[in-house]
Amino acid sequence: MIKLSSVVLAKNEEANIRRCILSQIGVVDEINIIIDSSTTDSTEKIVQEFPDVKYRVIQWLGYAKTKEEGINSAGNDWIFWIDADEALTPGLADEIKEWKASEPNFNVYSVPRKAWFLGKWIRHCGWWPGRVPRLFNRTTVKMNNNLVHEGLEFKGEIGELNHPLDHFTDPTSEHYYDKFNRYTSLAAEEMYKKGKRAGIFAAYIRALSVFLKMYFLKAGFLDGAHGFILSFYSMNYVFTKYVKLFEYNVASQSDTPEKQ
Repeated sequence: MIKLSSVVLAKNEEANIRRCILSQIGVVDEINIIIDSSTTDSTEKIVQEFPDVKYRVIQWLGYAKTKEEGINSAGNDWIFWIDADEALTPGLADEIKEWKASEPNFNVYSVPRKAWFLGKWIRHCGWWPGRVPRLFNRTTVKMNNNLVHEGLEFKGEIGELNHPLDHFTDPTSEHYYDKFNRYTSLAAEEMYKKGKRAGIFAAYIRALSVFLKMYFLKAGFLDGAHGFILSFYSMNYVFTKYVKLFEYNVASQSDTPEKQ
């Protein structure tokens, strides 16, 4: 029987962390939660309600490095990476139990992810099934160094689990835009460090193409008003990301504002 550890990062996740933990009990052998030391809500207090859950409060090191810290501190080599705003569905929980009793054919497995956005499950816009690699043997993978949207680096084929992980991504527009500024800034910084450059026209074209792809090519219109909102928000995200990259480019050309 395979022993499985989970790794969860949490900052101000009092609305989600209990659901995340409960979905793993009886499925995962060891639950590891890394709490950002700048957390100001009741996340740690809620975690303490579960005496079998291991947790640490540490200074934030960035998404990839903090997650790597959690992976390295786990007691088992097989890891399930799950975010605090996610939860195992009953079907996925049963599938993982069956997998633990088998002989793995792959070192990494992906799961489909179902997103809850403004009170509705999104079935189109390119968000479903939205497969993500989450179950892996830590001896064969490493985290990439992305500042945002961190992921796994590995060689070889990837296996697939069939049942979805629930992702309670953005229950409200306020929640979406709380993350918006931070994520677009990190994404722009990462692009700049990789040598990417873009003007305002490129920002416009890239943003428009995202809307057209999500709403029309990926049938976002079938998600009704939610599909339009998500496609529009995503367009704005891409436009803002590239505008911030443009700002980096301008700043790099001159350390001080031009005199009028």
